[in-house]
Amino acid sequence: MERKPWKTYALWIGLAEAAGVISGLISREGTKLYARSVDKPPLAPPGIVFPIVWTILFALMGIGAARVRLCQPGRERARATRVFFIQLAVNFLWSPIFFNLQAYALAFYWLLLLWALIWAMIARFSRVDRLAGRLQIPYLLWVTFAGYLNLGVWLLNR
Repeated sequence: MERKPWKTYALWIGLAEAAGVISGLISREGTKLYARSVDKPPLAPPGIVFPIVWTILFALMGIGAARVRLCQPGRERARATRVFFIQLAVNFLWSPIFFNLQAYALAFYWLLLLWALIWAMIARFSRVDRLAGRLQIPYLLWVTFAGYLNLGVWLLNR
């Protein structure tokens, strides 16, 4: 890996965090409604946990993407970057689907797509920079837990 300029890290972390912030802002009213009126499954954490965890996960995504971008240009780096952007877009849309539309079934299947894309991102990142791939494991685990929560909300609120 080449030098690790701070600007590259700032750009990619900022990009990932911006996706999370904008998605959260778009979903703000739906999130309030969800907190007040939706039955939640066991183990559902308090609402304050989500922005904390997502801030960390988006930072890890950005760090991983920056590490990939700082590596030698080539086909694998381009593929890894493409998968990063696709999964980020899918991630971005999950909150509006779940909170604003309250389309819990669609959101669950959308989350399964995201889960598969995270696996693909881990694989692609790992081919370019092993640590970049490993940094995505907490994201995969959290989305797995989110899948449980999403399925529980869907089943409890039919």
